[in-house]
Amino acid sequence: MRAMLLVNPKATTTNARTRNVLLRALGAAMELTVEETGYRGHAASLAATARAKGYDVVAVLGGDGTINETVNGLLNPVNGIAARPSGPGDDGAPAPSVADAVADDNPSAGRPAVIVIPGGSANVFARGLGLPNDPVEATGAVLEALREGRRRTVGLGQALWENESRYFTFCAGLGYDAEVVRAVEGLRGAGRKATPARYVNTALRHYVATDKRRPAMTLTGPGIPTAAGIFMAIISNTSPWTYVGTRPVRPTPWASFETGLDMLGLQRMGLTSLMPLIQHILTESDALPSGRHLVQLHDEPEFTLTADRPVAFELDGDYLGERESVTFRSIPNALQVLV
Repeated sequence: MRAMLLVNPKATTTNARTRNVLLRALGAAMELTVEETGYRGHAASLAATARAKGYDVVAVLGGDGTINETVNGLLNPVNGIAARPSGPGDDGAPAPSVADAVADDNPSAGRPAVIVIPGGSANVFARGLGLPNDPVEATGAVLEALREGRRRTVGLGQALWENESRYFTFCAGLGYDAEVVRAVEGLRGAGRKATPARYVNTALRHYVATDKRRPAMTLTGPGIPTAAGIFMAIISNTSPWTYVGTRPVRPTPWASFETGLDMLGLQRMGLTSLMPLIQHILTESDALPSGRHLVQLHDEPEFTLTADRPVAFELDGDYLGERESVTFRSIPNALQVLV
């Protein structure tokens, strides 16, 4: 089995010694090519190269941002690299477009499978798959899956705006959530680590300054009642949405890799509305949050959020600027994961 391992050398929770141990373990089980990411977007380019060259597996040692780039490289070839099908009978013909592939029963079969080794601060996608949060233990788990031939096919989300699109593995957000991500990225740019405590402290400080009187967003979609006056929207492809240390945060507890997209929208941002919601989503309850100020969707194939002014936008914890309209789609059976 030919595998390309993408290593983020700046991953939050690994060091050179740990990386060397993991490389030896993975290299003993596969024909391994190792590539280090060096800049934003590099993992996407490397993943596209791996698909074009017919690799069986792309392994990722890094955080959710590196995983997101890798997934987008596998589904959206970049930098002029034309993906082609791999395996027996490969004639070098161009692969179908992503839109065509999604129409197939199992579009993931034409792409390399993915191995995830958590190396970031939250590792939401890896933990959502049921992997240990420790990179050494996670490596042991995926090597066991490799020996036993275990693969899981998961759906992804896709966000489309203007002339762009991008896939996400676990979540997207518009409004306050994305504003906090933007603020934390600014702190990371200044050399500070993105710890759970930093996210919480940043969220509390940012709440004081956020606009709580003029909601910007409106929800529309096929078969979905229009809902206006939304301050903040969380779009989920799985649950939990994120973690505060070891504690899962579950605003959309019914979300799953095997269903469509879920959403929680907030039409009030006052403390009397937020505090019961925060208390609920920090519990292990499978019940949906309740309240007339909440807009909730479950297992939806497509919907759109529009805003009367630019609002902050994030995917998988990666800030992507401000947007006035984003359409979200569920992409079933998009990715095979060894887990």
